[in-house]
Amino acid sequence: MASSSPDTVTELLVDLRNGDARAVDALYEEVYTQLHERAHGQRAQWKGEPTLRTTALAHEVYLKLVDQDEQSWESRSHFFGVAARAMRHILVDRARKRRAQKRGGTAQTLSLEALRASLQREHATAEERSEMIMVLDAALGRFEEEHARAARVVECRFFGGMTIEETAEALGVSGSTVSRDWDLAQSWLYREMKRIREGGEEADEEESG
Repeated sequence: MASSSPDTVTELLVDLRNGDARAVDALYEEVYTQLHERAHGQRAQWKGEPTLRTTALAHEVYLKLVDQDEQSWESRSHFFGVAARAMRHILVDRARKRRAQKRGGTAQTLSLEALRASLQREHATAEERSEMIMVLDAALGRFEEEHARAARVVECRFFGGMTIEETAEALGVSGSTVSRDWDLAQSWLYREMKRIREGGEEADEEESG
């Protein structure tokens, strides 16, 4: 399937926002290839998790987006930026369920790039990957309270597999701003993940309640 046309996707997003039910299937046809590629990138980080399928993850992300009560996507890039957040939520929910099945974990304190590489290690268990994602999500939740835009950069780049240029377009900022936000996020999240791990703090506040 060919890559989607930005103009076509934007037109379909407008149709969907205006209540045209036919746009749901047409939009899926246009964005499926890229959603599948990004889901495949996340699947590669979850080796050892047999229930996580690339196609199923792409479908789940898409359905999560079109089932929203209000769609306000302005463009193709905006759509994929929102898709990155949906991917984050789906993967964190999956990590939470696996963590509930087997408590504990051996996640290391890592930079975002090192964390991504660690998730892709052949010998890392599904439980270790779940723990890493939970710790990152807890740190990211605190980070976005102070640096909302930079947190969106992390969602787009880490969870959405988007390039600097794609992220910049999705967020309406320059590429240099994305790079600065990414660098800020790396150092801030490194410290926060280290604090969570060394303090033995629950990565999932809902479970501690």
